[in-house]
Amino acid sequence: MLNRPTVSEKCFDAGNVVFLTLLMVLTVYPILYVAFASVSDAASLMAHKGMLWKPLGFSLEAYASVFNNPMILKGYGNTLFVVIVGLAFNLSLTAFGAYALSRKSLRYRKPLMLFIVFTMFFSGGLIPFYFTVKGIGLADSLWALIIPHAINTFNLIIMKTSFEAIPDSLEESAKIDGANDFVILFRIMLPLSMPVIAVMMLYYGVSHWNSWFHAMIFLQDRSLYPLQLVLREILLQGEASSMAVGATEGDVAMLSVTLKYATIIVATVPILLVYPFLQKYFVKGALVGAIKG
Repeated sequence: MLNRPTVSEKCFDAGNVVFLTLLMVLTVYPILYVAFASVSDAASLMAHKGMLWKPLGFSLEAYASVFNNPMILKGYGNTLFVVIVGLAFNLSLTAFGAYALSRKSLRYRKPLMLFIVFTMFFSGGLIPFYFTVKGIGLADSLWALIIPHAINTFNLIIMKTSFEAIPDSLEESAKIDGANDFVILFRIMLPLSMPVIAVMMLYYGVSHWNSWFHAMIFLQDRSLYPLQLVLREILLQGEASSMAVGATEGDVAMLSVTLKYATIIVATVPILLVYPFLQKYFVKGALVGAIKG
């Protein structure tokens, strides 16, 4: 027989519902504000004060100006290159490193892990990092956003822990059948670690998509700017007005307000659309990689 919840338990549950509802509103409202503002009439939006609960009028002029800007399309292309190629590098090298470190037969495994974990807490600093990247010829190249960030130590540890949780008997059986390390990795370890692979794709993908700081440091050629760096220019350097070609000065001032919001939506929506497909693996993969087997 089930026990009825006590008054204190009911109050606790009600408090949780209220708190989580408020937290959801605080989280969702900024996104809704930007979405409503991006399709609002520019003049009405400039005159509006306070919170925004619906579009003020309806206009897609800001989106038309965004997609007519060649820098936006160029930034999309550069970002997609960095995300796709970067993910290939990230997943491959992280998987190889995690598999090697998860093998109990690896010599000096503990000292190697000590040196790897050391990099999570100490680094040479930004200036030595810049000169290193420049010295190997990656400066002013999209490869400067990919190769120096090929392996994230935290992600490496998560995947290593996931591999260690897989029973040794599977590896032993594969070796009896003549499988080498590459066969074991690609046919046993990775298929059994798909939730963790999905988490790695999300971590690395979001990191590449949102990256702008290193692009600002290493890239001088504006044609190589990723989308987030183009967005930074529009938001912080007042370049939104330059996108409204052929408009009067007053129209440019009004349109620049909605242009900023439209650009944010254009830069954010793709990653939001990808997340629901990976979300079902996210919690499971993160837990599997965080618990030592």
